[in-house]
Amino acid sequence: MNDNDGNDTFDAEGTDGFEAFEASQDDALEEALRQAAAILDPVPAELRHIAVEAYTLHAMRDVDAQLAELTFDSLVDAAPVRGEDVPRMLTFNTTALTVDVEVTAQRMTGQLLPPQPARIEILGTAQPAAATTVTADDMGRFLCDLLLTGPFALRLRTDEEVVVTEWLRV
Repeated sequence: MNDNDGNDTFDAEGTDGFEAFEASQDDALEEALRQAAAILDPVPAELRHIAVEAYTLHAMRDVDAQLAELTFDSLVDAAPVRGEDVPRMLTFNTTALTVDVEVTAQRMTGQLLPPQPARIEILGTAQPAAATTVTADDMGRFLCDLLLTGPFALRLRTDEEVVVTEWLRV
């Protein structure tokens, strides 16, 4: 539509063309910023590796698994303890199961309450998509000597259920 006073306005057809032009400029600007960020502030290789591991292990989770809620973490909920290799105490709960875990950089011990046997996979321990498996005895106790280098989670399989904890770092 044209007014004779010298002000041009766009009709619907002209507006679509202008919006397409703006969108292509936005896309070009976004790509230029993405390339600049990749050069000036690249994602560290270790962080990219950890992200890929976490995504891969997340994809391995059981669809039917119950998520165990972290209800106690000694890093947050307890008074600080001095010393070398002080264990981190963690408690996870579901409606029917409590998992108490003590973690250091080289070892993990734990107990299931109520006491029961279970197969426990420690996810994310050494290699991408690797899992270390231990067995809890009839008293619900388990022990694993391992080197935890990145994020980890537990997947427990009891006779009644499959439970997965959230991901944590030592």
